[in-house]
Amino acid sequence: MASRAYVAGVGMIPFVKPGANAPYHVMGAEATKLALSDAGLDYSLIQQAYVGYVYGDSTCGQRALYPVGMTGIPVINVNNNCSTGSTALFLARQAIESGAADCVLALGFEQMKPGALGAVFTDRPSAFDEFDAAADKLVDAPGVPLALRYFGGAGLSHMKKYGTPLESFAKVRAKASRHAKNNPLALFRKELTTEDVMNDQVVWPGVMTRLMACAPTCGGAAAVLVSEKFASQHGLRKDVRIAAQAMTTDFASTFGAGDMMQVVGFDMTRTAANKVYEAAGIGPNDVDVVELHDCFAHNELITYEGLGLCPEGGAERFINDGDNTYGGKFVTNPSGGLLSKGHPLGATGLAQCYELTRQLRGTAAATQVDGARLGLQHNLGLGGACVVTLYERA
Repeated sequence: MASRAYVAGVGMIPFVKPGANAPYHVMGAEATKLALSDAGLDYSLIQQAYVGYVYGDSTCGQRALYPVGMTGIPVINVNNNCSTGSTALFLARQAIESGAADCVLALGFEQMKPGALGAVFTDRPSAFDEFDAAADKLVDAPGVPLALRYFGGAGLSHMKKYGTPLESFAKVRAKASRHAKNNPLALFRKELTTEDVMNDQVVWPGVMTRLMACAPTCGGAAAVLVSEKFASQHGLRKDVRIAAQAMTTDFASTFGAGDMMQVVGFDMTRTAANKVYEAAGIGPNDVDVVELHDCFAHNELITYEGLGLCPEGGAERFINDGDNTYGGKFVTNPSGGLLSKGHPLGATGLAQCYELTRQLRGTAAATQVDGARLGLQHNLGLGGACVVTLYERA
């Protein structure tokens, strides 16, 4: 019988603006040590490690872990764009559940540069060629950076389909700021009003202001997963476990539907979420707290629908009714999300794991969701993958 994967320890360092960070290997080692300390484990007991980052050379994972310990274990480097951290977690969970290992580290870190994301290797075809072509065809926004065109274009598609006002995206960003003011690890903790967001610098007229986009940041986060047998043998906590997890990549609809919402992964999200609900024997209404991929306020809004938190076309009402915050149906991104913490690509998925583990333990302090029993994580990487993970309080 497959073993369940328990989250024995988590660690996260504060995310900071590029230039204010320690080098990647220092951030990675620090996050690892925090997770080991939280678990009460020595590194010598780790049997495998999956290390995620996007901007780095081939074996940066080893460089980050060697200062923690050199024990000869397999170290596997992972790169899956913005879903890199949760992909490392996916592999670590598989190792536990398959019986290949009993104690596994998932680590993610990123050392980023200021400004819009860009290609590193310009002498070969880009992995985003088809995404760029789709955006060129579907979105008339010359001069707008590609990431903004992708997700702003998805928001624009939702606006055209359902009459969603720009103010709805501003309300999402304002909600993020209200949550982040209580999170000491959030980079941006100033509370904003909807009007503040609407009146900020316009980066795409009628579609997006600057505050609706997350910032590149640097940071690291880690989790130690163990089998139930290993946890019992070593006296480790077994209060949070992964109940279900699914990973999807793009479908034919990504480019075939002629819809920017599909280009940025709506079907990946919907399919992964439905697989998780089916595997766990629950529905979306059973979830208490959600950390989802809000790289742009637009993506948070369409993800409400992709995860089934509200009907398709129902996001505006969902937001207006307050069902995305404390006192509503679901508390989404109690941490403040990427909009308030920033988005160090390789670390984001494991930072979400850190947040939800604390929520289910009941140790999230001022951001705590009362009685949280089921936590849902959504981490999306354009052109890469979507990983949806359900955690339960055991």
